[in-house]
This record gives sequence, structure tokens and C-alpha cells, in this order.
Amino acid sequence: MTGEQKKSIHEMRAEKFSYSQIAASLGISLNTIKSYCRRSGLQGNLSQTAKGDGTVCQQCGKRLYQKQKQKPKKFCSDQCRRAWWKDHQDRLHKKAVYVLTCAHCGTSFQSYGNKKRKYCSHACYIKDRFGEEKAS
Repeated sequence: MTGEQKKSIHEMRAEKFSYSQIAASLGISLNTIKSYCRRSGLQGNLSQTAKGDGTVCQQCGKRLYQKQKQKPKKFCSDQCRRAWWKDHQDRLHKKAVYVLTCAHCGTSFQSYGNKKRKYCSHACYIKDRFGEEKAS
């Protein structure tokens, strides 16, 4: 892509042209236009671009500062990301959930992605491994 084409893309996005309109106008692949716009911070709402775009953390509401040429952030920290997913379990699409019985205490528990798991917790593993009596 030439410098002239890049300049044209910036101008057209400022005038609120769609990706497909720009691609047709310049004779460049639609995916090339999308990729360039994403890397240059020209995607989405055209009135807001990269830095200071008004995005906030989905968990705590803190203002996020987006970096150019990186995937847009949704959370301010790993702590907020984990808390949000813990609060929104219904949005997960878990397909490998297994219902198993603990080898030590006999309670039923769910295991995600590991159907060979034997214990419901680390405490049960320690008790079973080091000889405490099994609960009945």
C-alpha cells in the first residue's frame, strides 16, 4: 500500500466512509483496509480514535488508555478481568464440563476440561494421599 493510499484511507474514514466503500474506491482488498484501519486506530466509531477514546474498564469503570497497533483493552487489570468473568459465568461457553465423584470424601463436583480428575479439592487430595481417614 502506498503512502498516497494510506492518506486517502485516513481522509475517507474521517468523512465516515465504510470499509467496503474505501476498498471499492481504491481497488484494495476489503480485509487489507480493515487491517490497516485497525492498526492505525481508525476502526469503530469514527468520532473517537485511539488515545483517550472514552473506553472504560468493564468491571470497575476506570478510564482505559488504548495503545496504537494493539488489541483494544476491555479491562484495566487482570484482577478486574478475572472478577468480571467470575461474575458473568453465564457468558462462558463451556463445552467440556464433567460431573465426577471425589475419591476421598465421595461428594459430587464439576471439573472443566479434565475428566480424569479424582479429588474435589487440594485438601481432599492431601488427606487421601497422606492417610487421614475417609469420610463416609
